Amino acid sequence: MNERGRLSRRKFLRTAVAAAPLVLPARLFSAAAPSGRTTMGFIGMGKQSRSLLGNFMWRTQVLAVCDVDTTRREHAVATAKKFYENHRDLGVPDVTGYNDFRDLLARKDLDAICIATPDHWHAILILESVRSGRDVYCEKPLTHNIHEAIEVMKAVAQHRRVLQTGSMQRSSKEFRIACELVRNGVIGTIDRVECSFGDPGVPCDLPAEPEEPGLDWNLWLGPAPMRPYNSVLSPRGLHDHFPNWRKYREYGGGMVTDWGAHHLDIAQWGLGMDESGPVEVRPPESPNAKRGATLIYANGVRVIHKDGFGVHFFGSDGEVKVNRGKFELIIKGETVASSNREKTSCAAEVAKAEKMFLADAKIRLYESKSHSDDFLARMKDRGKPITSEIVGARSAICCHLMNLAYYHRQVIRWDPERLQFAAGTGRAEWLTRDYRAPWRV
Repeated sequence: MNERGRLSRRKFLRTAVAAAPLVLPARLFSAAAPSGRTTMGFIGMGKQSRSLLGNFMWRTQVLAVCDVDTTRREHAVATAKKFYENHRDLGVPDVTGYNDFRDLLARKDLDAICIATPDHWHAILILESVRSGRDVYCEKPLTHNIHEAIEVMKAVAQHRRVLQTGSMQRSSKEFRIACELVRNGVIGTIDRVECSFGDPGVPCDLPAEPEEPGLDWNLWLGPAPMRPYNSVLSPRGLHDHFPNWRKYREYGGGMVTDWGAHHLDIAQWGLGMDESGPVEVRPPESPNAKRGATLIYANGVRVIHKDGFGVHFFGSDGEVKVNRGKFELIIKGETVASSNREKTSCAAEVAKAEKMFLADAKIRLYESKSHSDDFLARMKDRGKPITSEIVGARSAICCHLMNLAYYHRQVIRWDPERLQFAAGTGRAEWLTRDYRAPWRV
């Protein structure tokens, strides 16, 4: 193809993706990776993606990165090139940077896409990636709203793709063993689960700041409403913190969708609700409270948002408490394992509980020791990874329902089978958002 042909094709792809789903034959993306390795492209090169890039470079050939901030994009390109220059046995230092994700997706040589953008971009990027024949690793929460969660599940199934949600707590042993203890009845019949994370989202009210060269602010906003630039949303260049766009409803859902996406996901796992969910969500009793929203399941179990340990299961015979690097098991009032004790560790206490109560367990949960390795293994065998689109979307729905209870201060009934509001509660517009043209889901 001559240069004119390439430019015409690129122009067509750019127009088509903005206006409609990008659909390209999967065979276009079957090019062999250098040294036979899986090839990956990365979209969003902030703090979280720098960690993901460092991890996946050891396991795959990274060929392309994308970020609307020039400094972050160029740093990611330089990082990947230097890595492969120093590890020639793992790949080649041939990495291209893109400002626009559509140019990255127009390549023919990418097997998988890693997405680590602000939440309001997740669903669009997932949908365009799977429609173009790629498998996807996407950070949590999987989507910005309930409508997007439903559409992502449909698209991944339709296009037979593999998707891993970045809810990596499921690949940590303390969380798996905690859920196995619960699922095997070690603490009896579950009454409630208390999950600790921060505030619900709020509308963005940040003042305008002068834009600086090197940032495509219009593309950063994408489907979100047009508003003036503010560095809180997208700090320029490299930074070593997680930007606070996640606080605002236009881009995230506060800590309810941020840390809530981790802890509510573990509650879902421990309750055996990965393919279902709550049937009701209740707001807190106090009108302005930022804690107290409650998910209620068909069997009466409550999942309550409040300050506490992390994820805390309460049963008729005991309690299981788990957080990152923390674990405690209480049986009939006696603490039988605790990472808080002196001269021990979380790993040692988890192993003790496993040996004491799970040696002959009837229920064994999916074991993943590495979230990235699990994703790559499922790419090969085409199975479901530990946090598949179903797991990720339904956990995200729990977060979104909880936020809706805070936003609207109403009891909302939910049908987890039909994935819709029930009993005359809720409004259709609460399921989605207004998308700024030309973007839509």
